[in-house]
Amino acid sequence: MKKYKYKYMLFAIVLFLGLVSCESIKKTKAIKLAHGLDETHPVHKAMVFMGQELEKKSDGTLNIHVYPNQQLGSERQCLELLQIGSLGMTKVSAAVMENFSPNMKVFGLPYLFENREQAFRVLDGPIGKELLDGGTKYWLKGLGYYDAGSRSFYTVKEPIEEPDDLKGLKIRVMESVTAMNMIKSMGGAPTPISSGELYTALQQGVVDGAENNPPTFYLTREYEVCKYFSLDEHTTIPDVLIMSTHLWDSLNEEEQGWVQEAADASVQYQRTLWAKAEDEAIAAVEKAGVTVSRPDKAPFMEKVTSVYESYKDNPEVYSLIQRIQETD
Repeated sequence: MKKYKYKYMLFAIVLFLGLVSCESIKKTKAIKLAHGLDETHPVHKAMVFMGQELEKKSDGTLNIHVYPNQQLGSERQCLELLQIGSLGMTKVSAAVMENFSPNMKVFGLPYLFENREQAFRVLDGPIGKELLDGGTKYWLKGLGYYDAGSRSFYTVKEPIEEPDDLKGLKIRVMESVTAMNMIKSMGGAPTPISSGELYTALQQGVVDGAENNPPTFYLTREYEVCKYFSLDEHTTIPDVLIMSTHLWDSLNEEEQGWVQEAADASVQYQRTLWAKAEDEAIAAVEKAGVTVSRPDKAPFMEKVTSVYESYKDNPEVYSLIQRIQETD
């Protein structure tokens, strides 16, 4: 009889542990995060760090699975997946985000910020939060801004030392009306092409050049085709970390707090990584034979005044421009 009693006790213990284990598995929420960058990119590393932070804060009940390299689609496609709730999180350039949350277009204006420090004060302050919150009505919950540096021109055949050098050149831009208007104002021909197709487009002469930040220019290996990098630093467009409101609203208040805290920590971590990556990228492309120049920005700034004037008919955006320029 004792033998059977022990067997029943053992069975009960195993059953209890199994139920506890199942309950634990049930409570774990896996968040899918997709983006278009390489695993060596500072943004990807920051996302992995965010996942680690979230797992610690939530005691393992929330975790993030990161899918890099456009595995789940382009930036635009990832935003569309967020809107229907098929994807949890993504990172996109504010230039792409403007197609979904219109006021984000302000970040695409050339020479908007005086320097990087002022840009961070705007992004981390009331204006930045206001713009993040503006995406909510489009099912896109903004969590923070990653540093994407300043964008500059790189070309295949000749350097861009002044705006006139852009005349007749096809320059790849993101899917952004603001970016296209900027290139037109400088005399170039803007050509939207997805980032995944750009290397081949440069190689085959579909476009004569492009514009991006130093780490991306280096990590995409586009320096193998473009031998001139002109650091005119015409735009400082942040990357935006976004969660689907479908997912955000499914979390309780404590879980939302953990997600936001992990996102905030990853933003600071990414900005530290970015500063180092910029210096390393410039040194690496120079070593690979790219001519890196630093043209006078004044002539470029003069050419783009018309872009600013065009926003006088849009009081909401024009007010944002003025508030940003007034930020110390």
